[in-house]
Amino acid sequence: MSTEAQAQREALGARLRGLRKDAGFKSGRAFAAATGWQESKVSRIENGRQNASEDDIRTWCEKTDAEDQIADLIATVRHIDELWLEWRRQLASGAALRQQKAIPVYSKTKVFRIWHPTLIWGGLQTADYAAETFKQVINYYGIPDDMAAAVAKRLERQKYLHQGDRIFNVLLAEQALYSNFGGPDVMLGQLDRLLAIIGLPRLSLGVIPRSAPLHIWPGNSFSMFDDRLVLVETYSAEFSVTQPREIALYAKAFMLLKASAVYGDRARALIMQAMQHYVGR
Repeated sequence: MSTEAQAQREALGARLRGLRKDAGFKSGRAFAAATGWQESKVSRIENGRQNASEDDIRTWCEKTDAEDQIADLIATVRHIDELWLEWRRQLASGAALRQQKAIPVYSKTKVFRIWHPTLIWGGLQTADYAAETFKQVINYYGIPDDMAAAVAKRLERQKYLHQGDRIFNVLLAEQALYSNFGGPDVMLGQLDRLLAIIGLPRLSLGVIPRSAPLHIWPGNSFSMFDDRLVLVETYSAEFSVTQPREIALYAKAFMLLKASAVYGDRARALIMQAMQHYVGR
C-alpha cells in the first residue's frame, strides 16, 4: 500500500478508536463482544493494519451512537481505496480507457518529472513500441484486446511535447534502451525516435549509464505532475501520492537520480550504442 494511503488508514483507525472509547467501550474486547467480531479485527482496524469496509463503518457507528458520522467515514474509506487502485479494476474494459484518463492530467500539468528504469516512457514511445507494451499488458491481465485504441490514446498525449510551455524532465536508465519490446526493427525505430526528439526545447532527456554511481536505489518507475500528484506503478496496482510530504520525497528521489544521468551528446552516444546492439540482428 502507498505510504500516504497507509497513513490515512492509521488516522481512520485512531478516529474509530476515539468513537469506541467515547461510547464507553474501554477495551477492544468489549467492543468486539458487542459487534460479534473477533477482538483481533478491532485491533487491526484501530491500528491501521486492516481496511475497514463500508459495512464495518456502519456497524461501528451504530454501536457507538455516531450514525451522524457514517457518511463522512465512508467517504474516507473510499478515498483510501482510491489511493490504491487495482490494475484489473482499472483495466476491466481494456487499456484505452486508462490512457484516456491520463489526458486531462497531462493537459493541466506544467512541469513533468518522469523516471523509468526499464522501458521507454509512454510520452516518447513510437506506435510500434507502444503496441508491443500493450500486447503484454493485455496478455498479462487477461483484459479485452483494445490495443489499437490504447496506442492511439497514448500517442495523443504526445501532443503536449509540442504545445504550450510545459517542461518535460525525463530520466531513463540505460537498461531502458536495451529492454527488447518487439525485436530489432521495433527497437531501432524507437531509439531513432529518441535521437530525433532529444533536442526538443522543452524536453530534458537524461540517461543514467549502467556504471554510473548511484545516489539512491532505482526503485519503481514514477511520474510526477507538478507538485500535486505522483503516480507509481507496480505489477498489481497503481497508487496515487498527493500528500505534500510524500511528494517531496519523490522530488528528492528524482533529484538524486538526475545527479547520475548524462545529457546531450553523452546521452546520444548511449542511444547510438544501443542501436548498434540491434543492427544486423
